[in-house]
Amino acid sequence: MPKHSKRFLETTAAVDRTKVYEPAEAVELVKKTSTAKFDETVDVAVRLGVDPRHGDQVVRGTTNLPYGTGKVRRVAVFARGEKAQEAAEAGADVVGAEDLVQRIQGGWREFDVLLATPDMMPVIGRALGRTLGPRMPSPRSGTVTNDIGRVVRDINGATRVEYRVEKAGIIHSPIGKVSFPTEHLLENFNALLLALVRARPAAAKGRYLRGITLSSTMGPGVKIDPQRAQQLTERS
Repeated sequence: MPKHSKRFLETTAAVDRTKVYEPAEAVELVKKTSTAKFDETVDVAVRLGVDPRHGDQVVRGTTNLPYGTGKVRRVAVFARGEKAQEAAEAGADVVGAEDLVQRIQGGWREFDVLLATPDMMPVIGRALGRTLGPRMPSPRSGTVTNDIGRVVRDINGATRVEYRVEKAGIIHSPIGKVSFPTEHLLENFNALLLALVRARPAAAKGRYLRGITLSSTMGPGVKIDPQRAQQLTERS
């Protein structure tokens, strides 16, 4: 069996793995058990009562977190004319049209988020559909939009997060940094959960929020009571 470090054993011992915690208590535990020398990201994993193999049960979208994620992301934008200027003025790292298509075809991948205006999608789809795969801009994820300046600003302000359910029915998303005040992490957590509840597919049956785990980059997972968490969203 692999040997764990003293730090890992100490932090793990602080978490009762048989218990589900109140959201505020879970956030405090995550902060307490974060002992890395860098500002760790706080992530949430939500297991949903959906079957992503069925198209009508896919949960995907974007939402803005009140206090951002603390992470800076590189934004590339497909746009022409006034929309290209709008994206550049909003702070996009790279803006282009056919020239950007050629850069990506040549292997360039120095971006974290790829946005596009609707008029660019036929060009992008033909040239990069297979190349980009899940990184392809999509109206459903909010990455195809005419409101390009606002979206770029949201991303640069680190307030915008994208979520997409995985094969196992789980959504992963950052909600901030360990250095954030507990209240800010809780508000971000609540905003994400509220977005997921509102995105519930009509085809989803039974209990929707089935499991929630909070963790820092290097810390142990802390289970949150799904019913208690949903009660908090219902007050919003």
